[in-house]
Amino acid sequence: MRIAIGVEYNGAVFRGWQRQNDGPTVQGVLEDALSHVANHPIVLVTAGRTDTGVHASYQVAHFDTHSERSDYAWWRGGNTQLPPQVTITWAKRVSDDFHARYSARSRSYRYVLINRKTRPAIWNGLVGWEYRSLQLAPMREAAASLVGEYDFSAFRAAGCQARSPIRTILNSEIFASGEWVCYDVRANGFLQHMVRNIVGVLLAVGSGEQDPGWVSQLLSGGDRRLGGVTAMPDGLYLSAIEYPGQYALPRPQPAVRFW
Repeated sequence: MRIAIGVEYNGAVFRGWQRQNDGPTVQGVLEDALSHVANHPIVLVTAGRTDTGVHASYQVAHFDTHSERSDYAWWRGGNTQLPPQVTITWAKRVSDDFHARYSARSRSYRYVLINRKTRPAIWNGLVGWEYRSLQLAPMREAAASLVGEYDFSAFRAAGCQARSPIRTILNSEIFASGEWVCYDVRANGFLQHMVRNIVGVLLAVGSGEQDPGWVSQLLSGGDRRLGGVTAMPDGLYLSAIEYPGQYALPRPQPAVRFW
């Protein structure tokens, strides 16, 4: 049988999602916890692998098992074996054609940062920080120019292993409340470091270092070396994944908020 799970985690203490031999990972602690419940090794397939320090308010994964357990048992039993930085928010038996990665129609990320001269203490590790005063109007113009299907080579990590740099961004917007600034982006898929690289570009625009038209130049040029800095991982959250209604998965709650 195939089981899908929803997961929430604070990525500050993990070396990303994917299991590794040289440090704790989200996949590693989840597989260990679920293997305890199943009484056999569990291997998870995820909707998207997050990098070191990146968080998730709504991650989805699936696994196959021959152990008969209720949805409640997978949820409750798994959580009793997990560290406090990770929680299974739901578990649901799904049809064998469900695939956490390939069945997904879109994925959404939210980048949260605090814009003030002093670095955050209470929110350390949970939000990004920009000390330069940001102008929202040019940032919004630059963010909107990313909507559509483009070659995002200028926004991918040098080590990205994706076969194609072509992605379609469905929504890209900036909003703010006081000193908090958020960037929401939804796409059919993302390249490695793509969102953090976009945020780095938007910060350059918002600070006046570049104008909004720079985004179009980067897209057409396709050169990552010209694309500015990669924003810190602390403020990045995987916030939603959209699946066909036939699977009846629990819907994500509104993306993480700090005000």
